[in-house]
Amino acid sequence: MDMTKKNILITGGAGFIGSHLVRLMTTKYPHYKIINLDALTYAGNLTNLKDIAKANNYKFIKGDINDLPFLQELFKMENISDVIHLAAESHVDRSIENPASFVMTNVIGTTNLLITAKEHWHDNFSSHLFYHVSTDEVYGSLGEQGYFTELTPYDPRSPYSASKASSDHLVRAFNHTYGLQTIISNCSNNYGPNQFPEKLIPLMINNIIHNIPLPVYGKGENVRDWLWVKDHISAIDRIFHCGKTGNTYNIGGNSEMKNIDLIYILCDILDNKLNRPIGTSKALVQFVPDRPGHDKRYAIDATKLKEELQWTPTMNIHEGLEHTVNWYLANGEWLNEITSGEYKNYYQRHYSK
Repeated sequence: MDMTKKNILITGGAGFIGSHLVRLMTTKYPHYKIINLDALTYAGNLTNLKDIAKANNYKFIKGDINDLPFLQELFKMENISDVIHLAAESHVDRSIENPASFVMTNVIGTTNLLITAKEHWHDNFSSHLFYHVSTDEVYGSLGEQGYFTELTPYDPRSPYSASKASSDHLVRAFNHTYGLQTIISNCSNNYGPNQFPEKLIPLMINNIIHNIPLPVYGKGENVRDWLWVKDHISAIDRIFHCGKTGNTYNIGGNSEMKNIDLIYILCDILDNKLNRPIGTSKALVQFVPDRPGHDKRYAIDATKLKEELQWTPTMNIHEGLEHTVNWYLANGEWLNEITSGEYKNYYQRHYSK
């Protein structure tokens, strides 16, 4: 690919992972033009990018990937050369509540992007890349042993993971049927600064700060592999520039942990930083009925990414949690702003039972 003249469309660039990626690509590659497309739904927040908002090679456009004519006009106006597609409905609880919205955004929206890319790049597919960012949840649930590899059969268990699996299949279909140059990466659970507090780590941090109950599904025995968000975007950067088209790459953090153990670590970190007696926050843990179809364990084998592209995660979970807690404590205004309004209604629906 010609790396000197690129107009890269990053979808979902005002969200958690997307904003970190937009910042990296804008600052690291000043010769690229980065177009950030985001619908600014509840999880999109332009304050995440206020430090680069006026960069010469950055442009924000508000828009919806479900609007095909809009996408077709956008590709023409900005002469989009490549896509890194992160825009997605991503929270399992919300997918259980409203599966149709996940199908619309994750399946139809991705299809609209693929159609538009195919139309716009039809003269020379080899000069363009469609990079689709997906999740390890498409593989289903593991027992106590084993890891997800790129060859693990798909077995999605929630409306969210089913919608992401569908979008993965569509990306591969456009590669095989039309010759569109595509890459997919499937990552484990991300965490770090700017994450919306519906996800486990920021939810617990926010509740501990406010000294309110910590709702834990079931007994908290579910195991997840945790990936520092800046490690994730460094992997995306490496895959975008060096990955083999038509391939899939798994991105993991090498940080497996039971949810309850992770929550207890957060409790101790915050008790220390808030000058509370150790054990104060652990007393806030409140076990609530498990959500339907809750996957037992996720774990990534990222050997392919390590061997082919020489990428490995740099942040261990204990250091990462310290960094994350410090960020939320230093950004109380950001946290208070996004946990008002609709968030309170959502929280009541899911945890006040």
